[in-house]
This record gives sequence, C-alpha cells and structure tokens, in this order.
Amino acid sequence: MTKPLKLGVAGLGTVGSGLLQLIETHGERLAAVLPRPLAVEAVSARTRGKDRGVCLDRMRWFDDPVALASDEGIDVFVELIGGEDGPAKASVEAALGAGKHVVTANKALLAKHGVALARLAEEHGVALNFEAAVAGGIPAIKTMREAFLPNNVARVYGILNGTCNYILTVMEEAGRSFEDVLREAQEKGYAEADPTFDVGGFDAGHKLALMTSLAFGTEVAADEIHVEGIESITQADIEAAGDLGYRIKLLGVAIETPSGIEARVNPTLVPKHSAIAEVSGVTNCVALEGDFTGPLLLVGPGAGGGPTAAAVASDIVDVARGIVLPPFITAAERLKPHRRAKIDEHCGAYYLRLSLRDEPGAMAGIAKCMGDEGVSLESVVQRREFKALPGSGKPTAPGAPATVIMVTHETTEDAIRKAVASIDRDEMVTERPQVIRIEKL
Repeated sequence: MTKPLKLGVAGLGTVGSGLLQLIETHGERLAAVLPRPLAVEAVSARTRGKDRGVCLDRMRWFDDPVALASDEGIDVFVELIGGEDGPAKASVEAALGAGKHVVTANKALLAKHGVALARLAEEHGVALNFEAAVAGGIPAIKTMREAFLPNNVARVYGILNGTCNYILTVMEEAGRSFEDVLREAQEKGYAEADPTFDVGGFDAGHKLALMTSLAFGTEVAADEIHVEGIESITQADIEAAGDLGYRIKLLGVAIETPSGIEARVNPTLVPKHSAIAEVSGVTNCVALEGDFTGPLLLVGPGAGGGPTAAAVASDIVDVARGIVLPPFITAAERLKPHRRAKIDEHCGAYYLRLSLRDEPGAMAGIAKCMGDEGVSLESVVQRREFKALPGSGKPTAPGAPATVIMVTHETTEDAIRKAVASIDRDEMVTERPQVIRIEKL
C-alpha cells in the first residue's frame, strides 16, 4: 500500500477547520488520483476542546506548533496560525530546517520574511507553497508560477481585499456613507473590530508585494509598496465617478518602469465598461498582462473558510504529486533587489473634487494653479448642493461652497500634487481636495 503523505496542521480556526473537513469529505476521491493519499497525522491549536466539525481523536495533539513542525511523524507542515513573527515564523523555520514541506496562508509572514524562508526551503530541497496567501480561492499564485511563466509580465493588478470591495459596492448601490457601511461590514464579519489593516490598504499591500516578486523576479519588499486606503472616499466621490462613467475600486497595481517597480495600493477610478468594474461585493480578482497571452482576469472568492481551505489543499496536492518549485519562481539567491520607482513619476489621468469658495475669480485661480504646473483639464463640472437651512425648509443662501469635479488629461503625480498644494495653500477651497488616480484598463 502507498505510504500516505502525513500532514501536521497548526491553527484550527476557520481555515484550518475547513481544511480538515475538506480532507475528510474528499479524501477518498483525492487518494484515487494522487500518487499518495493525504492523512492528517497531528494538529496544534490554542484550545483543545473546541468543536471543529471533525473528530480529532485519531490525530496527535501538540500544544507547541514548533514541536509539531519538527516532528518526525509528519511530511508537510501546514501553518495557519497567522502573524508575521512569533509562533508562525518559528514553526515555519523549524519545519523547513527539518526538511519538511511547508504550506501556509500567511501573507504577513511572507511579506516580511519571504525571501529568507524561500532560501531556507531551497537549501533543504522542500516546497514552500502559499496559494492561499493571495486572493483566497483564486489560483493566482499557481497561475503566475506555472501557467503564465512563458510570458513576460507587463502589469499585474487586482481587487485584493474583499472588505474594501464590499464597502465601495454598497456605498454605490445603496447611497450610504463609508462609516455606515463599515459598521455593517463589521456586524457581518467582513471587517475586524479594528478595520485599519483592511480599509487602510495594508492587507492588499502585503498581497501585492508577493505578486510583484513573482511577476518581476524581485525580492519581496512590502515596505516599498505605496499604500492608500479608502477612508477618505465619500458619497460625493461615488456619485461623481458614476456620472463620469467610472466606478471606484481599491486596486493593487504593479508595473515595471525604466526607473524601477511602481507598486501601489490606492482607490482608483475604473471605467464602468471594464470587466474589473463588475467585480462586486466581497469578491476579489487578479489581472495579469503578458506579452504573448495578453490580458487575463481571474475572479472569485478572496476569503472565507471554504475557498481558502481549498487553496491550501491545492498546495498540498502539489506536494503529493512531487512538485517542488522555487517559491518565487526565480531562485532566492537570484532575485533582484526591489528598486522602487518614485510615485511622483507616475503618469496618468486624475479625478479631483474641490469644495470651491463662492468668490469672484476663484475658478480662474484654480485654472492658473493647474496651468502653472502644466496640468491640462479634460472636463470640469460644477455642482452646487442646496441644503435646507435648519427649520426654514429653504435652500442655503448664495455664497455656500460649490463642489467642482475635474478630470485631467495624462499628467505626472508630481505636477498634480504641486497644483493641489498650491490650491490648498491659497485657501481657494474650504476642505482638503480629493485626488484619485484613474487607471487605464
């Protein structure tokens, strides 16, 4: 009888429990098509008595994940603990050092220590697989490491955080504020009690750092990603973008330029007719542009116990088949240093929303600030919001600030920022100008 591939699973939360349930449900079918059947030999978690939906009686229990990682009775260590350091890092290092294959869903760990861990895996001739670390159930990593390998990648981008996509979708569809929809996302479990990591763009930044390395053969450099979140997006922006034929999405984008890698996470106006504009709710997507394949869009669930567990299982299947690849396609010692392009050199069109003082010459002053920096305007739309005065039922008196929406022709980040700083400095507006990039798709 063929020897089973023995798994040690550390972390039995939503994903870990989902993995055990998947193997129990599909174990026989997988055994029929794989060279070796899968067997969960041992597990580790914080609490022992919790119901995980699967009987753990036949599995050895470890209180210490590091001890599990180096145990002689397992072939593959599955790390689902989370966190960039601590037990997750120590256990993965122990497993690789002991010659065990490692499968992980830990984007934070890889974003910080990915190159060092890849080097350790390659030294011991074992796999370090992390399909579930990016975009949940979407096979983004496998596509980049295998199917897309013959291409030279021109650009990689996508919607990499379901929480942000859900918030922006509901803001548009229901006409509700960011704060209101965020509270709902927290109640539904889409957002954490402290949502900063998601809505601030940092979660997407970690995922983009991994994809950037795979796409361009550079070292993982999460601290070199330019990150902006969606906290400043208002209903006024959602409505104005819609009137202009756009939707607002939080995108992660990486492209290789002559001056280095431009990798950024930021709110973006995308054309309504584009495929990515139709990706709504908690759904994620990853887009790849290759010189021979052309554009490819992968869409699917970016999180959740079932989809993420399936992604983890797909990595285990590769190990069972004897597939061991360099974690970042290029051998760790040959990865190029990440050379960051200056964000000021970014070239593209921009959306601006200004709350303009109702004063003679104000619009002329705005035009001069733009002209002084060489920024050409494609369109200008003025909106005046007439709000009822308290208790009067009458609109506000003339003189209230007017909302001015501008779309520029292609220009540089440096020019638009200088123009906006000049507008703000000269007190032509009553609140901080809103600036959002427009992405060509």
